[in-house]
Amino acid sequence: MNLTELVGVCPECQGDWLDPLYDCSSIKKTFCHDLKGRPQNIWRYWELLPLLHRENIVSMGEGGTPLLPLANLGLMLGHPNIYMKDERQTPTGSFKDRQASLAVSVLKEANIKEVVVASTGNVAISYSAYCARAGIKLWTFLSSTVPAEKMREVALYGTEVIKVSSHYDKTKEIAAQFAKQKDFFYDKGVRNIASRESMKTLAFEMAEQLGDINGGGFQAPDWYIQAVSGGLGPVGVWKGFEELMAVGLIEKMPKLALIQAEGCAPMVNSFKAGLAEAEIITDPQTLVATLATGCPGAVYPYLRNILLEHGGAMETVSDQDAFRAMHVMAQMDGLSMEPAAAIACAGLFKLVSQQVIKPDETVVVNISGHTFPVDKLILDDRRVRNCQPVEEGSAQRRPERPQPPGR
Repeated sequence: MNLTELVGVCPECQGDWLDPLYDCSSIKKTFCHDLKGRPQNIWRYWELLPLLHRENIVSMGEGGTPLLPLANLGLMLGHPNIYMKDERQTPTGSFKDRQASLAVSVLKEANIKEVVVASTGNVAISYSAYCARAGIKLWTFLSSTVPAEKMREVALYGTEVIKVSSHYDKTKEIAAQFAKQKDFFYDKGVRNIASRESMKTLAFEMAEQLGDINGGGFQAPDWYIQAVSGGLGPVGVWKGFEELMAVGLIEKMPKLALIQAEGCAPMVNSFKAGLAEAEIITDPQTLVATLATGCPGAVYPYLRNILLEHGGAMETVSDQDAFRAMHVMAQMDGLSMEPAAAIACAGLFKLVSQQVIKPDETVVVNISGHTFPVDKLILDDRRVRNCQPVEEGSAQRRPERPQPPGR
């Protein structure tokens, strides 16, 4: 890996979707013989992550989450090989801790001191924790649909919180404008190298864990299912399986099943309509705020091409289906999860009922998070700034600094 600075665009084509290249010639030997003595976190796969110096690692034990067989649910569905990748068991309770750990480590290595992110909740919480640990000042822009509990949790870490009275895609625009004006580093999510590369560790862990269950080595599942908002997770997971295939550690690629909420499903709707580009949804209608991304951009054609070439599925479920799935998962196998994770489980039920997933196939579902809201007595909403979007060309008003509680 040769990454000496944070590069915004390719100097030749000016594209901003950049992938690092690794020396894979020695990776297979390392993964086959050297992993046993390493800690169970994302950094056990150090050789395939874009960081130059280990002393810059910012870690709280993220990764190494269990792969849980669902015996009761499998018996009910007649599918004995269903597993849950339990991402609830991370430092801040969501799979975004993988992203935050690697991204903040890269920022530390690049000596970045102030960072701006836009978020629907979980990214802001994860980045807040890891930036606090790294001594990096964080500004988070959150859409108004983000629950107040999550905003309070972000504020607990000392992060500057700006609530934008609009949808998530507008929130991203305002965050990018703010970062440009202040000359702060803006984390572009799926277009950030470290963010995408972090999600490869999900694929590495799944393949290693399935191999352990079935007698050793690495093994890819037949299906990987995830609820999708911006699409960062499956993009990174796919790249992880591609690298395992390239070095000869797995013999097949999984099929991806990408699940969206009916009220905000630009990828699914466009895929089913046979569109090469996604039709943008400007007014998301879902109670699952973390999935309310109406403009998937370049992620949709990337994932669409994967499904067309390798098989897979895109499907929608209703909010009500997700809430019912929350009850089923808790009562069948003792797993309480956030609504976004339940969207993936409801998608599993739908694909099984449609016989898209066969009874003998091995399935891994990503339980992406478990919300633990901060108590209202600790921090109140006055820690959150409000930002009203204005029309282009109008004067921008600075977000008001909140008054301390008690004033």
